[in-house]
Amino acid sequence: MEPVEVTARFDLEGEITPLRLTRAGRELVVESVGRRWRDESGYHALVMLLGGRVFELTFNYTEGKWHLEAKAAAPPVA
Repeated sequence: MEPVEVTARFDLEGEITPLRLTRAGRELVVESVGRRWRDESGYHALVMLLGGRVFELTFNYTEGKWHLEAKAAAPPVA
């Protein structure tokens, strides 16, 4: 997992919505957020970036840091 800088919105109910991330000096826009869950390692969200690339973002509450992991994109529906 790769450490990244993330801009996210935290709403009044504590819901986190990633908006964009910076990876290797490039700012990338989050096009959509899919499944979200919490576990002992923190908050997780599957995000799709512009161009259809799918990643898992993890926010570690204790460290206050975000990490990124590449995921396979779903095949197009015919």
